[in-house]
Amino acid sequence: MKALGINTLGAANAVNFAKRCAKVKVFVHVSTAYVCGEKSGLVMETPYRMGETLNGAIGLDINQEQKLVNEKLSQLQATGALPETITQAMKDYGLRRAKMYGWQNTYVFTKAMGEMIVGVKRENMSVVKIRPSIITSTFKEPFPDWTEGIRTIDSLAVGYGTGKLTCFLGDLNAISDVIPADMVVNTMLVSMVAHAGGQKEMIYHVGSSMKNPFKNEKMPEIAYRYFTTKPWTNKEGKVVRVGKVDVLSSMPSFHRYMTIHYLLPLKGLELLNMVFCKSLEKKFRDLSKKINFVLRLVDLYQPYLFFYGIFDDTNTEKLQKLLPRTGGETEIFYFDPKIINWNDYFVYTHIPGLVKYVFK
Repeated sequence: MKALGINTLGAANAVNFAKRCAKVKVFVHVSTAYVCGEKSGLVMETPYRMGETLNGAIGLDINQEQKLVNEKLSQLQATGALPETITQAMKDYGLRRAKMYGWQNTYVFTKAMGEMIVGVKRENMSVVKIRPSIITSTFKEPFPDWTEGIRTIDSLAVGYGTGKLTCFLGDLNAISDVIPADMVVNTMLVSMVAHAGGQKEMIYHVGSSMKNPFKNEKMPEIAYRYFTTKPWTNKEGKVVRVGKVDVLSSMPSFHRYMTIHYLLPLKGLELLNMVFCKSLEKKFRDLSKKINFVLRLVDLYQPYLFFYGIFDDTNTEKLQKLLPRTGGETEIFYFDPKIINWNDYFVYTHIPGLVKYVFK
């Protein structure tokens, strides 16, 4: 319900408002590169037509989606279900609707519909659609390492550094397309100037997979090196020691690992707890939390850790070339991912930023 209201209907409301502004020059819509779904190969900077789906299914209608969501919510409320039950049921329903048309989750599904509705409603207004990949902490501005909240793959670093994550699922040969937040903002600013007063619809991928790819295999090494030299201290004052994370390359191997290392010990603790009661209750509860944490992360991020697409950035590269080579514009409005040294960025900027602003 919230995802549809913000990502789809919110975009419609914003473009309707912009059309009533007499002096509007350009409308900038921030989407996500992952509206492409789980597509592999080269992903182009092309728009979605209204009703277009990823799997060829017909019948996608945004008005109908809104009606179905409202009906589902009303049905749940009529049963007297608890708020948390309603929330989970609506999340499950949104996921089913997304997968029906080929998208991997509700977020990217509603973002894709938001793009469609902006494209239809814009008429002759100049529109820029920014599609960032996985946004990470700032590279330089307003200062290096600033971040707010846990974003996508950051949950993995937080889980590992706090000792909750000892294994994970992913293809080490795949690429995680990450891009610092300030580079996304700079792309938006330059695109506004480039398209002010025009009548085009332009799409810009803002990512690194094309020009400066970051392989998944690097992250476990970087995280291990950082947290062994600078271990996190929790609120009880205990230093959290980490070991090398086990990265599993398939769902069957992940299920085997979870069974051996977590589910069987949990079952044993459950049986013992029935006998000894309070003496094992905390250990049982902690292990249950750790299992739920890992399972939730796998469910959320599996599509990104096995993603094999490369985001074409031809339009974004052309935008970079519009910046004057003399003066300070290139330094001020930097958004070329080739300037990033990933090892230095993660060790000295991104992970320290997570520890400073996100770790609890």
